Amino acid sequence: MEDVAGLMREIGVKARAAAAELAFAPPEAKRAALLAAAEAVEAAVPTILAANDKDMAFGAEKGLSPAMLDRLKLDAGRIAGIVGALRAIADQPDPVGRVLAEWDRPNGLHIQRVATPLGVVGVIYESRPNVTADAGALCLKAGNAVILRGGSESFHSSTAIHACMVEGLRKAGLPEDAIQLVPTRDRAAVSAMLQAVDHIDVIVPRGGKGLVGLVQKEARVPVFAHLEGICHVYADRDADLEKARRVVLNAKTRRTGICGSAECLLMDWAFYTDHGKVLIEDLLAAGVEVRADGELAKIPGTVPAQPDDFGREFLDMIIAVKLVDGVDGAIRHIRQYGSQHTESILTENDATAARFFERLDSAILMRNASTQFADGGEFGLGGEIGIATGKMHARGPVGAEQLTSFKYLVTGDGTCRV
Repeated sequence: MEDVAGLMREIGVKARAAAAELAFAPPEAKRAALLAAAEAVEAAVPTILAANDKDMAFGAEKGLSPAMLDRLKLDAGRIAGIVGALRAIADQPDPVGRVLAEWDRPNGLHIQRVATPLGVVGVIYESRPNVTADAGALCLKAGNAVILRGGSESFHSSTAIHACMVEGLRKAGLPEDAIQLVPTRDRAAVSAMLQAVDHIDVIVPRGGKGLVGLVQKEARVPVFAHLEGICHVYADRDADLEKARRVVLNAKTRRTGICGSAECLLMDWAFYTDHGKVLIEDLLAAGVEVRADGELAKIPGTVPAQPDDFGREFLDMIIAVKLVDGVDGAIRHIRQYGSQHTESILTENDATAARFFERLDSAILMRNASTQFADGGEFGLGGEIGIATGKMHARGPVGAEQLTSFKYLVTGDGTCRV
């Protein structure tokens, strides 16, 4: 029988030791490690694709939904995206050592607040094997060691990508234990990570409601998390119709299995009066199941919405739609049913957009843009370790800068307190 508790203690001890070295690793060494890892991924494309084939077969046998299989799937283009993200993160400014604030006190002290690594980050994720590279790279850039626990369905893909990350560390002369992948599918490893207060400083879960809910319920280690991506698009009375048609289709259909996919379309009655059912017809024509409320349920091809269709993360070609009374109606609905992830308003009215931005408190608010842009790479962060919807420390896309804390450096000249 596998000693998972002992395995996780060993991994934790190694991670803590690696984090102590990374805290003062030169920016050039971290950059070199990420560039070498990118080269290793490029050279290993056939190996990674073969590993992914095994995972796809496992996922199909396990009965994963089409959206989850899409998250799991790698092809040449997606691997090229992993390589691009590694290089983009490598070329970002190093976040460690930044002077965040600096001032002098009348008592003679000079004080600096300086960015420092968090220490050891634990990442627990499902399906998406690219998280292995993104999380490893962002943690390394921020001077953190990371313990990666991928989903059982992505085991082979994550293992192949992790080998490339370790090769990068080795070539740059950095501790190979800085990026560790838990080498077991045993779910006991997850529980061990959630309790590992001596070895892990923060946990980042990437996955569905079940995983994130479990982490938030059982973790003794602090958590950066979002429970669900219940993203809304609101078509205001002053929306440009052609912009609205493009954005709504993209927000729902580009990739349905990601947390930035729109799950609910709200339309102002005035927009519906002026433009009719065109947005609904576009969605239906694209193969989306439209679960319509009230008046909208009269549109041929729609399905009557049930109460639990609002506030629901479908992660599929399904969307709930509802008519609301202006921007305040949209705000009320989002406050009741949203998950504080991402909301988008479609309007040409500056005052209406300002009201939407001011009165909602989701981590990401957009105007005339698809919710599918809720992504660290699209924000210029190179990649992301996740989208945080809480209000402590990190919020929105969590990139390298958000994976730092700070300390105070205080300098005197024989200064004593009276």
